Parts: sequence; structure tokens; C-alpha cells
Amino acid sequence: MADSAGGRALLDTSVVIALGDLPVERLPEQTAISMLTLAELSAGPYAAGDDLERARRQQHLQRFESALDTLEFDSDCARAFGPVYMATTRAGRRARGSRIIDLLIASTALAHRLPLYTQNARDFRGLEQLIEIVDVSA
Repeated sequence: MADSAGGRALLDTSVVIALGDLPVERLPEQTAISMLTLAELSAGPYAAGDDLERARRQQHLQRFESALDTLEFDSDCARAFGPVYMATTRAGRRARGSRIIDLLIASTALAHRLPLYTQNARDFRGLEQLIEIVDVSA
């Protein structure tokens, strides 16, 4: 189980996107994101349907990229993917395809022994024995 001592946590992409709309009391004192979240956020402006939305997403990315501590996906994270993969498949869920980025973010949380804050706790079902999953939408 993750050690949340010190109030530090990893934020899932869903939380970073909604940061301005979430009550502060639901968030940890100290935050970090995975490089994978940065990659997802970097793709956001390119996926926008119009110029106004693209500009809004780019501004959001720039604001949070400089404000949040970004954790590399290093060899410890890569090794942590093994237990995450196993726990996911044992829960009867696919550990490949469109879920892979979520699982790699979870691997980052496991490697750094951080709780994972998300608005999509169901995306991490089966990992509760490995990582503290905090649903900020609850």
C-alpha cells in the first residue's frame, strides 16, 4: 500500500484537467504528475475540435506544466508495471490497449509509493492492494 505520509500524492490526468473546479480540501498538500500525464495533456490541444478549445487547452497545459512536479517514468516505474499488470488481469480486466497509459501512471504511483488521486477510480479497479486510490469525485 502506498505511503501517503507528508501529504504528497500523484495526480491522474483527470484531476489535473479539473484542478480549477475541484474543492481544495479534496486535494493533497503536495502534488506531482507522471511524465505520462504530461504526455496526455500535451496531446489535448491537438485533439481539440476548434481553435478556441485548442487555445484553452494549451493555456491549461502551460499553467500546470510549470506548477507541478513531474516524475520521470524510469526503470523503477517500468518494473512496477509487472505487479500492476498482474493485479489488473487477476481482476478480470484488460491490461493493454486504451488502458495502458492509466496503468503506467499507476505504475509511477507504485514505484514512488504515492497515493493516486483520480476522478476515474473505476479505471484503477483491482489495484487497491498495491496503490492507495483516492477518488476526488466522491
